[in-house]
Amino acid sequence: MIQQYLEAGTIVTTHGVHGEVKILPWADGPEFLTLFDRVFLQGKEYAVENARVQKTCVLMKLRGVDTVEAAQALRDQVVRVDRNDVELEEGTYFISDLIGLKVLCDDEELGVVKEIMTLPGNDVYVVKGEHEYMIPGVKEFIKEVDPAAGFIRVKIIEGMRTDAD
Repeated sequence: MIQQYLEAGTIVTTHGVHGEVKILPWADGPEFLTLFDRVFLQGKEYAVENARVQKTCVLMKLRGVDTVEAAQALRDQVVRVDRNDVELEEGTYFISDLIGLKVLCDDEELGVVKEIMTLPGNDVYVVKGEHEYMIPGVKEFIKEVDPAAGFIRVKIIEGMRTDAD
């Protein structure tokens, strides 16, 4: 199911004395979160006054959060972004839109995407059905992705089935 608000990270702590929060992003890189003018915490919209990368995290100043105490109250909250605020490159998708899609190989249904592991070399699609498969997220094996139609078409080779005898 396509969600309007996408989970993008979590607030792990505060930073400084003026109410900044430190966010551990769940995207490909922390730079992604610096592109937004607004974020959502527990359904409430916050304007972003400033955002910058610090190592693997993002330091963000939210309008109306002006003290360490106010920032501390937001700790452990999930940061969400509105999908309408994001322009994806062609051929890229939100992981949340891929989870649960049927996976087809030569018109045989292998199962559904249960997880996508984000690894340094490439993503790996974990597919569970009658058997379990781990399919590298590269063009050689991911042939077609159509979230609107509810499927992913793949090519599998020996070794991708992880529960083989």
